[in-house]
Amino acid sequence: MNTKMLFNLSYGLYIISAMDKERPTGCTANSLVQITADPMKVALSMNRDNYTNKCIRESGKYGVVVLAQDSDPSLIGGFGFRSGKDANKFDGLEYEVHSDVPVIKAGIGYMVFKVVDSMEVDTHTIFIGELIDAEEYAPATPMTYSYYHNVIKGKSPKNAPTYVKEEPEEEKKDKDVWVCTVCGYEYDGDVPFEDLPDTYKCPICNQPKSVFKKK
Repeated sequence: MNTKMLFNLSYGLYIISAMDKERPTGCTANSLVQITADPMKVALSMNRDNYTNKCIRESGKYGVVVLAQDSDPSLIGGFGFRSGKDANKFDGLEYEVHSDVPVIKAGIGYMVFKVVDSMEVDTHTIFIGELIDAEEYAPATPMTYSYYHNVIKGKSPKNAPTYVKEEPEEEKKDKDVWVCTVCGYEYDGDVPFEDLPDTYKCPICNQPKSVFKKK
């Protein structure tokens, strides 16, 4: 069975946010789909191990920021490859609070949903949200899951609903391959990795050069 066929399904890429009591938190997600128009409702799938899942349950609301193709890729890694339980993912980012939900000032715009129902499916919770607030920041081309994988060369965390274990690729013979141990990003630039400045950071998860290991 070729499970990579699942990569052909269409998804967007979003920053999901919620309040952790008095503190903002969130995560990266791609499994979000509109299910009705009147009233406007969406279904969001989120792993139960994800700390944001707990915060959505407790607050009863969640925000969605739609990322654009030119959005900073480090937003994806910063919200997707570390837990909001241990890190303040909003630290250093500009954000606003709408309808009691924090949303970062990035991407195309934001939406806020009130949880009206939920269901448990294996490892994930599907939150049914009704739209209560929305605004566009600036028109742009939305980032898709396919664009993230094929152009940005990003990886999916193991708790993502669309995670599929990929077969290891044949190692490149012409140069060393350095891999970020946090998010799996592989550096393939023209400048040898050893010659990159110490200030270099992973473009996906914003982690320092020191976390990279030779493949």
